[in-house]
Amino acid sequence: MAIQYALSGANAREIAASVERAVAEGGLGPGAALPPVRRLADDLGVSPGTVATAYKELRGRGIVVTRGRGGTVVAPTPAVGSRRPPRVPEGIRDLAGGHPDPAFLPVLTPPGRIAPVYGSRRGNPRLPALEELARAWFARDGVPDAHVTFAHGALDCIARLLSVELRPGDAVAVEDPGFHHLLDLVPALGLRMLPVAVDDDGMRADALGRALRAGARAVLCSPRGQSPRGARFTAARRAELLAVLEAFPDVLVVEDDHNADIAGVPLHSLTTGGPPRWAQVRTASKHLGIDLRWAALACDPTTLARHDGRMLLTSGWVSHVLQETAARTLADPATHALVARGSEAYARRRTALVDALGANGIAAYGASGLNVWVPTRDESAVVNGLRTRGWWVAAGTRFRIESPAAVRISTATLDEADAPGLAADFAAVLGESEATYGG
Repeated sequence: MAIQYALSGANAREIAASVERAVAEGGLGPGAALPPVRRLADDLGVSPGTVATAYKELRGRGIVVTRGRGGTVVAPTPAVGSRRPPRVPEGIRDLAGGHPDPAFLPVLTPPGRIAPVYGSRRGNPRLPALEELARAWFARDGVPDAHVTFAHGALDCIARLLSVELRPGDAVAVEDPGFHHLLDLVPALGLRMLPVAVDDDGMRADALGRALRAGARAVLCSPRGQSPRGARFTAARRAELLAVLEAFPDVLVVEDDHNADIAGVPLHSLTTGGPPRWAQVRTASKHLGIDLRWAALACDPTTLARHDGRMLLTSGWVSHVLQETAARTLADPATHALVARGSEAYARRRTALVDALGANGIAAYGASGLNVWVPTRDESAVVNGLRTRGWWVAAGTRFRIESPAAVRISTATLDEADAPGLAADFAAVLGESEATYGG
């Protein structure tokens, strides 16, 4: 009822503002149902069209979603207010965050002295030394490096790409299961998500074809180290996806290669001799440190012009102090050796858990990257059961659209010797859950 939610307003703008205020202040939490259009119209003394317009505005801004007969509800991660990850309880092993092991992150060395700068960096936004390092970074894996630019991290870059290419209401093909921040970002930009099923080899070609025929104007995918499933493109899958994309030359294909140096597998990129509109984003946060908020973008010339044109109108450039720090770190041989050791350790730890779960009869997936994806019938039972045994893992619901239930376990800090114990606890929790369900 309208009184229950304390909604008010005499026009669409005021009603939308009332809902947004309730969400921001916590009165309406994620998944909370809004009153049906006609009921709220009656309660507020306005026309149903006025309420419908308010709800449409809220959908376009990523605050609410419509679920057919399920009505209009607050989005799982509404684009308003401040929502942070839940605090990990004291004494619990955190395997939920997807973060790298600090033991394999270098100590960052910013410039010791920073001379004052007159005017603006808009005329020379990229540090030449870092631009050359970025070109070499892409060229190492066969990604075309003729057009390179920078952003303040992968999500910042992808948000800018989508905002200059698409308009509210346009559709984007996304991985399902996929990276939860991207699944939050797309609707926050007023865009529709078309889920594309993922297996060990990445996006499935048949599912991508359906999304493209349904009108997707952009594709977001991870070529390796995919979160949460750990998928990676193989040469065969790359060929299948390119064959599907060939019939849609105007679609922008964005690869998020955020685990480029620690995925543990070679790159089979769609950008190499593939679609005319493409971009690959690489970030430094996973292998160099979370505070190095810098990403490199390689793309076609049209995409470069649109991205940089929008950036010049907003933040203008990435801090040159940050760029100098990134350049020093990327050029350091000791850093390369440390990252290589980390990549090898991450592969062993991931494989150890997949094998240990398999030995207990539990199917698990993690062909690359920092995570293992474990299908299960009841996410809550597994998450809560493992918590009582000292393990903090992530429920899969935040990563899923239509794909089946599962949990994500981040293995970056899980020692190989601990994998059998976690797998045994997982099996015990499943046994308890089966007893609850009656087998």
